[in-house]
Amino acid sequence: MNNWPIVPLGSEVTFFSGGTPSKDETKYWGGEIPWVSSAEMTQRRIKKTTHSVTVDGAKNGTRLVPAKTVLVVVRGMSLAKEFRVSISERELTFNQDIKALSPKNTLDPSFLFYYLLSQSQAIKDSASEAAHGTKKVDMPVLENWPLPLPPRTDQEKIAAILSLYDDLIESNQRRIALLEKMAEEIYREWFVRMRFPGHKQVKFEKGIPRGWDTDKACEFFDVVKGKSYGSDELTENTQHMPFITLKSFNRGGGYREDGLKYYSGSYKEDQVVFLNDVVMAVTDMTQDRVVVGRVARVPNLGSRGAVISLDVIKLAPKKMTGTFLYSYMRHSGFADFIKEFANGANVLHLKPDLVAQQKIIVPTKSLQEEFSKIVEPIYEKIDVISMANKQMTTIRDMLLPRLISGKFSVEALDIQFPPSMQESGHDQ
Repeated sequence: MNNWPIVPLGSEVTFFSGGTPSKDETKYWGGEIPWVSSAEMTQRRIKKTTHSVTVDGAKNGTRLVPAKTVLVVVRGMSLAKEFRVSISERELTFNQDIKALSPKNTLDPSFLFYYLLSQSQAIKDSASEAAHGTKKVDMPVLENWPLPLPPRTDQEKIAAILSLYDDLIESNQRRIALLEKMAEEIYREWFVRMRFPGHKQVKFEKGIPRGWDTDKACEFFDVVKGKSYGSDELTENTQHMPFITLKSFNRGGGYREDGLKYYSGSYKEDQVVFLNDVVMAVTDMTQDRVVVGRVARVPNLGSRGAVISLDVIKLAPKKMTGTFLYSYMRHSGFADFIKEFANGANVLHLKPDLVAQQKIIVPTKSLQEEFSKIVEPIYEKIDVISMANKQMTTIRDMLLPRLISGKFSVEALDIQFPPSMQESGHDQ
């Protein structure tokens, strides 16, 4: 065990509050400076955000902080489920639900970031009730939170080990993004620009190739609604069924690996999904509509599959290949169209029946199959890389508490800092 001193968090950091520039002042918005809301705080490292402010906006109503500043959500509905922690990768601003922590020289910012991640469950449990049923972390709680303070060199070594995993995971995520872009470009070339194989020999009628089908979506795929559930039916016990919820979707679509839950309740057989099944989010917790109407491909979650929640529907193909169905829903613009039908005051809901009733244009089965033969290997490569990321995430998360607690000593280790820490000014 270590003999690191334990100090109050507030003795080693300065807390800063954020804010929101006036939405009525157009000169404050749409600039080059990211503006972080609690919705962005699902990212571990923040560089890009949905909304941005101008230099004037950064000076009026919010706060500008430098790269390597730790951000935490201290108020909002998300605190009922998690305590969100991120670290900035560039100069940015943030809103009033977030606190920025600027460490003193005795505290490495990356070590602080990983330490707070290790404490996220305990800090979440300390949250008190705020207005309108939301939660808040009171500042005295954060200021007095016990912080182990190893020597600065040990802090940097601990952060280097964990950052290496995060760097590798990010690198793989960039590879996945490139592969997804390749699949999208093939789809657009064939079915948007209409330069599919043999297109010069095909006659078009009213802009549609002869032989293609136009009908309601329900003629091409079935819509299966997910399972309603109570919070007491969610569990961390992996012996229960994997459970795909709203958190299983990335903003803009695609499967989010770290969003998987487990479910202990009952369900119907048709509410189970398997490898490569297509699922769609029909709920959104934000008003930005960046999740609702988006689809994901189910990864390999084992032979038993996974149950889908009521926030999710399964799209079961009938007259189309699963690969084409996913590509159509992801790249045709259908999601941007259907999301506008979602409504609700605080939570947006999309009626599954509306999805089934939309008219869509579908190419011939032979062309779908030809497309699928080209694109499926790309998706399979994405699956392989995603599985590697899942394994690295598991190892990283197992190492985190052991490193932060000092059970795994780094004092004698000769560690080369990963690229992300070299960029922030650490010596090799």
